[in-house]
Amino acid sequence: MWHSEDDTLAFAQGLARRPALRNAFIALHGDLGAGKTTLVRHLLRALGVQGRIKSPTYAVVEPHEAPGLPIWHFDFYRFNDPREWEDAGFRDLFASPGLKLAEWPEKAAAMLPPADLSITLEPQADERRVVTLTAHTAAGKALLP
Repeated sequence: MWHSEDDTLAFAQGLARRPALRNAFIALHGDLGAGKTTLVRHLLRALGVQGRIKSPTYAVVEPHEAPGLPIWHFDFYRFNDPREWEDAGFRDLFASPGLKLAEWPEKAAAMLPPADLSITLEPQADERRVVTLTAHTAAGKALLP
């Protein structure tokens, strides 16, 4: 249970310290407004990303660079056409080294590799979030707190 955005920040900072994060694929699940992009922003800042961090909702992917770490932040909310996957070179991005973060992965599920870690955020009536972490690989298990 995360009680406030401070808990999101603390989780992101802890996750950023884990060596397994360098080549992980993290799938982020939750309804609109659940806090997926906020979590990504805190994680990218904790990894040392400078400058503006915008949501890739319209671009589908936003590349970032932390010191020595390429990062791709995907948002498949508007993803509709499987041909877009190949045309955009997403297969190559997922095969390359670096951290991959994907919001709305279910929209591209047939094309995505298995996530190392799934994070599901469920907002409550107040500021709290029920957070479920599910490791799918050994790398995912290494990311768990």
